[in-house]
Amino acid sequence: MLILRSCIEGFFMGAGLIIAIGAQNAFVLKQGIKGEHRAAIAWICSLSDALLIILGITGMGFLFTQHPLITRYIAFGGSLYLAWFALKCFIAAFRGESMDMGENGYSVALKNAVFTTLALTYLNPHVYLDTVVMLGGFGASRPIELRPFFGLGAAMASFVWFFALAYSGSFLAPLFRKEISWRILDSGIGIVMVYIAINLLRFGLAV
Repeated sequence: MLILRSCIEGFFMGAGLIIAIGAQNAFVLKQGIKGEHRAAIAWICSLSDALLIILGITGMGFLFTQHPLITRYIAFGGSLYLAWFALKCFIAAFRGESMDMGENGYSVALKNAVFTTLALTYLNPHVYLDTVVMLGGFGASRPIELRPFFGLGAAMASFVWFFALAYSGSFLAPLFRKEISWRILDSGIGIVMVYIAINLLRFGLAV
C-alpha cells in the first residue's frame, strides 16, 4: 500500500509541475502537429525528466541550493537561447514557412529537432527547480525504501504527458493546413518564449 501510495504521489506531483505552458511543451506540441520526429522528441523530454528526478532524489538538489551562481548562469544562458528561438518563431510567422505540411513544406531536420529539444530542456532553470529541487527534494524526504517508487511515479507522469502531447498534435493537423493557423501558432510560441526569457533574466538577476 505504501509503495502504491508513493507512486501515486509522485505521479500527481510530477504531473502538476510538468503540465504547464512553457518553451519545451510548446515545441513538443508544434512538432506533434507537424508530425515530425515526435517519438524522438518525446523520448528525450521524458528521459531527461527521469534523469533529473533521479539526480534530485539522490541529493543533487542541494547543489543548486548551496551554489546559486550555477542557477544564475543557467538562467542567463537560457534567456539568451529563448530570445533567439523567439526570433526564429516570429520570422517563421512572418514568412509563413511552416504552413505547408506537404513534401515541399518547411521541416526541421532530426539533428536540429534533437538539439532544440535538449536546449529547451537543459537551458531552462525551471526544469531543474521543478525536477531536481522540488520533486527530488520531496522524494528525498520520503523513507529511503520508498524513494524509488516516488521517482518512478513522477517519471511516469512525464512519459504520459510528453507522448500524449506529441501524438495528440495529429488531431489538430487538419486545422493547421491553413497558413493563418501556423502564423498564429508561431506568433504565440514566440510571445511565450519572450515572456519566459524575460522571467529567466529577472530570475537570474535575483539569485
